[in-house]
Amino acid sequence: MAITITNRELQSPSGYCNYMIENRVAIYMAVKRMDKRDIVKMTGIDRHTLNNICKCKTKGIEFETLNKLCWALDCTPNDLLRYVPDENPPVKPLK
Repeated sequence: MAITITNRELQSPSGYCNYMIENRVAIYMAVKRMDKRDIVKMTGIDRHTLNNICKCKTKGIEFETLNKLCWALDCTPNDLLRYVPDENPPVKPLK
């Protein structure tokens, strides 16, 4: 049985994780056909930590955790986190 994921399904639902840095960990896990249990077994990341990352309930990700996620998903941080410019940036740009 083949699973097909369309571009529409890869986009975050509107209003979900709506920050300047878009968290795409859960989306990338779906692309790689891995669930949280697989990641926890491979990396040793606490299941609560991974759940909070996937649901955007964390204020940040430690580099060690990011490294483990990239290793398990065979990707780069750029695949998991995407910069989305905000209409109203929090700081003024440098001149």
